[in-house]
Amino acid sequence: MPHPLVSPADIDAFQRDGAVVIRGLWADWIDERAAGIERNLAEPGPYAAENLEPGERGRFFDDYCNWQRIPAFARVIHDSPVARVAADLMRSSTVQMFHDHVLAKEPGTAKPTPWHQDGPHYFVEGRQTISFWAPMEPVTTATLRCVAGSQRWPRPVLPTRWLAETNFYPDSDAYIPVPDPEAEGMPIFEWDLQPGDAVAFDFLTLHGARGNTTDRRRRAFSLRLVGEDARYVERPGRTSPPFPGHAMQPDQRLREDWFPILLRR
Repeated sequence: MPHPLVSPADIDAFQRDGAVVIRGLWADWIDERAAGIERNLAEPGPYAAENLEPGERGRFFDDYCNWQRIPAFARVIHDSPVARVAADLMRSSTVQMFHDHVLAKEPGTAKPTPWHQDGPHYFVEGRQTISFWAPMEPVTTATLRCVAGSQRWPRPVLPTRWLAETNFYPDSDAYIPVPDPEAEGMPIFEWDLQPGDAVAFDFLTLHGARGNTTDRRRRAFSLRLVGEDARYVERPGRTSPPFPGHAMQPDQRLREDWFPILLRR
């Protein structure tokens, strides 16, 4: 039986559309996530980035791979129901850690999060992948936006750097250009969310977010997990996150000492 937070309709929606809302996923973990995010903002890690050009108003911060040094994040990952929910949605017998991600847009930050797929930035591929995006504040206009069915597109979307707007890899012919979903009439999911809610989406689901033009902060905690069929792949350039020195070979499962198994059924 699925976890009580997950219905069969949720599983079908995730498989069909590549994105679904799980209401109340982290309702009991709001304070833990807030504490972790505030520590991350105060003590950025080596991959932290500020994503605004000089003169742009507000602040758009992101950072990842901090769960091992920020205990609040580790508790949310290990002690909450997220791994069981992930297993249900992915239809996987295992759930493995990939990385955490914090994104913060301060009030008046007009810059949107560009449309992108997570998968092409990563050195892992598989049909069983999942990201969770969960805000710390109620969100409406600054919420996550997902293009329904984009996880099934025949070619991935070209990964670009958010600030520099340059390509990640030299072989851009293997990818399609970043589309404009609104102009092209694509079906876009955009949910109002409360602090305990989370959007679950496939690594290949095209997504982005509007700028935060409200008078309150918009902090979000994201978690990336993979299932039993996920395998290491080589990319033609530096991935994000890079995980230097991992020593994995193509078609291997991710090494469990770096990427621990959170659930095995």
